[in-house]
Amino acid sequence: MSDLLERLYLAVIAAKDLDPATSRTARLFQRGPAKMAKKLAEEAIEVVIDAVNGNTRAVVRESADLLYNLTVLWAAAGVRPEDVWREMERREASARNCREAAEIGGRKCRKGRPPPVARRPIVALEGRGLRKRH
Repeated sequence: MSDLLERLYLAVIAAKDLDPATSRTARLFQRGPAKMAKKLAEEAIEVVIDAVNGNTRAVVRESADLLYNLTVLWAAAGVRPEDVWREMERREASARNCREAAEIGGRKCRKGRPPPVARRPIVALEGRGLRKRH
């Protein structure tokens, strides 16, 4: 999967300076990071709604849109896919080290972990029949 996202990232970089009249990517870059972030949020919400409604095919389609818009935002922010992969690997190693320490010492791992981050409240998605706006 990382190869696919790397290719998508390179395609986004190649398209960012094309004519905005003919390139969706160039149009997003022209409109700036706020518009990019809005599109990303819209796609994320669509994925969530489709998942809650059990529409697997729509989840697949909307997930592709979500990954595209995430890649555009990464490119605008100067983030490369490998930066994200490194962070994921760091987290995986940290979790593995904590599990091993817990197995050996029988206690929770705190050493080497970053301080807790203030979390946003979780909004529950309840009920049936959530619909997307079009």
